[in-house]
Amino acid sequence: MAGTTASAPRQSPLKVDPETDKLISQGAHFLGVTKKDLVAEAVRAYLEQRRADLRAGMVEAMKVLDGSLKSDVVLLTGLTAEEIDAVGGIDE
Repeated sequence: MAGTTASAPRQSPLKVDPETDKLISQGAHFLGVTKKDLVAEAVRAYLEQRRADLRAGMVEAMKVLDGSLKSDVVLLTGLTAEEIDAVGGIDE
């Protein structure tokens, strides 16, 4: 369609427990930033620190996924391919 523009992704609220919200509020106040900016920066820093763990998780998931329905079920359920076959398997 001509003239259609892509809409910006919707922002979603982040729900945290009251104690964590208090920490975020205090941290943002004393650092002179918004709560939103503090959380965004904290998440980026945390994920950067855990980069090796993230990569390992992605590599493990990719080992399981081969494009088949069975691999999707294995990943989602935690069952092995053999366990799935033992209970009747999956019609692909």
